[in-house]
Amino acid sequence: MNFQQLRSVREAARRGYNLTEVANALFTSQPGVSRQIRELEEELGIDIFERNGKRLTGLTEPGKEVLHIVERLLLEAENLQRAGETYSGKTTGTLSIAATHTQTRYVLPRAVQHFRTAFPDVRIALQQSAPEHIAEWVLSGKADIGIATEGLSRFEGLVSFPCYEWHHVIVVPDGHPLLAVKSVTLELLAQYPLITYDIGFTGRSHIDQAFTEQQISPDIVLTAMDSDVIQQYVTMNLGVGIVASMAAEHLPANLHPIPANHLFASNVTRVAVRRGAFLREYAIDFIQQLAPKLKLNELAEAVNWRR
Repeated sequence: MNFQQLRSVREAARRGYNLTEVANALFTSQPGVSRQIRELEEELGIDIFERNGKRLTGLTEPGKEVLHIVERLLLEAENLQRAGETYSGKTTGTLSIAATHTQTRYVLPRAVQHFRTAFPDVRIALQQSAPEHIAEWVLSGKADIGIATEGLSRFEGLVSFPCYEWHHVIVVPDGHPLLAVKSVTLELLAQYPLITYDIGFTGRSHIDQAFTEQQISPDIVLTAMDSDVIQQYVTMNLGVGIVASMAAEHLPANLHPIPANHLFASNVTRVAVRRGAFLREYAIDFIQQLAPKLKLNELAEAVNWRR
């Protein structure tokens, strides 16, 4: 039994049993992957995968349990390497962070600036995507840390912590009638075409929930993943924008924010790591920059490791 066999099994399950993709991910050949899997099955005396001819089609019942063990073994191997680097005093490496555009654009710059001063020899790799992809990347080890407002707390293999609370803000261009209204209502807001986030992004669920509870059907004419795009189309007078309060702090001169915290529920951005992962000192520092109230012992207990 060797780690290449374990990685072949894990990647086969992750990549939909497509051995060509597995081979590319592991920088080897498809026959090599097939051989590694077959040799492990022979050593264990069981079939890990169901097959249709030579093609893998799924996991057997014993294979499902084997996969859980394989995942734990490979995670602990990664932890062992990280522990060695930490206790040997090595301060170099790469911190991989997966976040939504809103977090990367408006929230992370200050934390990254602090991090670069504290750990000048550590590189940062920023990846931007949807919350579900962020969760998948952290679960797979492709990212060390995930940051998003929606979705991260739903995954059993992740442990997440609250970073900060924020609200949505209405954004309109110069001269818009809503600027003369003392307190905008949902009924009034629904009279205008709306531009806001895609479903699953940046608190969109709270926007939908507010309208649904009042039995109002808003005319959402355009959605986007990031605030900059929403602002651009509001500038073009295509609709009224609803964006995160962080983004509203950086509006161009021709756009104006209108409070909406009385209309939509507040949102909480969370930071997530893989349960059981050994965190390097620089990863801990970055997490505590985002969640300053989080104590090291609380982090250690939740992730399930000890320092």
